[in-house]
Amino acid sequence: MNGLALIRPIALALGVLVGVACAASAQDAERGAVLFEECARCHDVGAAAQNRTGPNLNGLFDRKAASINDVLYSKAMKRAGADGLIWTIDTLNIYIENPKNLVSGTRMKYLGMKSQQDRSDLLAYLRQFSVSPANIPEASASLLQQDAPSLHEEAFLEGDHEYGEYLSGECTTCHQVDGSDKGIPSITGWTRPDFIIALRAYKKGHRPHPVMQMIARRLSEEEIAALATYFKALK
Repeated sequence: MNGLALIRPIALALGVLVGVACAASAQDAERGAVLFEECARCHDVGAAAQNRTGPNLNGLFDRKAASINDVLYSKAMKRAGADGLIWTIDTLNIYIENPKNLVSGTRMKYLGMKSQQDRSDLLAYLRQFSVSPANIPEASASLLQQDAPSLHEEAFLEGDHEYGEYLSGECTTCHQVDGSDKGIPSITGWTRPDFIIALRAYKKGHRPHPVMQMIARRLSEEEIAALATYFKALK
């Protein structure tokens, strides 16, 4: 078989795969409206939208976190906004997957939306309530395709307590071992999943705190697990 004869079936197969991928990633705003019904327990959107338990979601894209007046935001969400968290197609996708990806201690009692297609459809629906929907990308090539391990992963390495204590010195230069919260959030007594999810998010650059990003990127999964075990055990 000559080279051209080999190339044709490969190209055909690649074309089919690309077509399938595009079809799978197509956004459906009408389906997103149905998915939003779960969000509507706490959030309004549309012409008559008001702030409720959570802020209204009109003009959500490109809005700074915790920036609407007269909304009772959690301390954690206010910190996220102060750190520079902006709601974009990327950050919303990550947050909706699991709110703890971006904001540990958020008051939002929502376990997250694991399906990428569901998140894409929901975001397509919310785009319609922006000032200029045409200026908001429908998808992101960088973060809508999550790199492994998933931030919603439920399996975590077991951590070594003594190793975590050894590594903790860098953490405790800022965070208080006794759990006090004076300007810098407490990390004492966190659940292991919450701690690991937070450090993974800094490591991937999803949480916008340059110092924490730098620290987390130096840590291996084993080291993150050890720190999580150590700080969970502190009272």
